[in-house]
Amino acid sequence: MFIGNSCNDYVYNRMEMKNVDKNILDWLEDIIDENNCKIERKEWKSKYNSYVIYDYEPFCTDGFEINLVISAKDPAYLNFIKYLYNEKISTIEYLNNCITI
Repeated sequence: MFIGNSCNDYVYNRMEMKNVDKNILDWLEDIIDENNCKIERKEWKSKYNSYVIYDYEPFCTDGFEINLVISAKDPAYLNFIKYLYNEKISTIEYLNNCITI
């Protein structure tokens, strides 16, 4: 899900987030903006055809996964975003399990 990449020559650190849930994408974009980070790339990649990749949201988003590349000058910001995202996902999973019980 997370792939890190640091580049000391350009003083930017990057993190790639794969298969982001489209229901929390707006929340994640707000968190990224609030924490001095920038979305370098946002793409919709087909789950069925690896060569189908859009840099804009397709009309029908079923069958696509959302991938983001985030950059920041300080890797602590990226780690904090990763932490917030993981906590959000675990909270959603916990609440879904409470409903099904």
